[in-house]
Amino acid sequence: MFSFFNKKNKITDISWLGVDIHSHILPGIDDGSPDVETSVRFVKALSELGFEQLIATPHILKELYPNTKESIRIAKEGLQNALNKANVTTKLSTGAEYMVDQDFTLDQALCPLDQKHLLIEMSYLSESPGISQTIFDIEIKGFKPILAHPERYTFYFRDRSRLKRFKEKGCLLQLNLLSVLGYYGKDVKQLAEVLLKEKMYDLAGTDLHHDKHLNVLRESILSGKLYDIIGCYNFKNKELFSSILI
Repeated sequence: MFSFFNKKNKITDISWLGVDIHSHILPGIDDGSPDVETSVRFVKALSELGFEQLIATPHILKELYPNTKESIRIAKEGLQNALNKANVTTKLSTGAEYMVDQDFTLDQALCPLDQKHLLIEMSYLSESPGISQTIFDIEIKGFKPILAHPERYTFYFRDRSRLKRFKEKGCLLQLNLLSVLGYYGKDVKQLAEVLLKEKMYDLAGTDLHHDKHLNVLRESILSGKLYDIIGCYNFKNKELFSSILI
């Protein structure tokens, strides 16, 4: 197994990453947290693990989760009010995770992570037609594209050349932390390890949806396992996002 391991350290928090740039912790607007109470609990748990800042990125997918900038704002305000009442001071900001499909368009009020970066995803079964052009168009629009969890796309398991071309075009790649723990299966874990070894990733995120995700993350962080695997990798989460104003 590929590992960034340092025998001199046993780090049992995730302050080394600091900023979670991908999560589904806004209440009741996608397949993540179902309500405000659960969202507050998730924020508290992630904060206790060492995250200083959380960027909630709900799905925008027309048929299932037709979120808009306004629906995300309302959900964020509701959660922030609950966090204030609970005296939770963890920084919370928002973006969105856009499915690049036939309904995706840049002619809408967009929800970038920090007014600069746009998080996108594809179907796990087939590459989105025209994805290279979409990446180009996002940059022409003035945003930096981030491709979420490339290790989970089955069509890249045997051919990573497209991912390398995306990188060459300026697209950033984001690792799901659960991928290196084997949560999504052997093939996903293996591709994640290869992409780490080739220094292809720029960012990492929890992609937290529910308690099962949280429990696996918590165990791997508190045991020091996650740091042993990727703690010394040069992720740019803090460098790019720690100054977001909320």
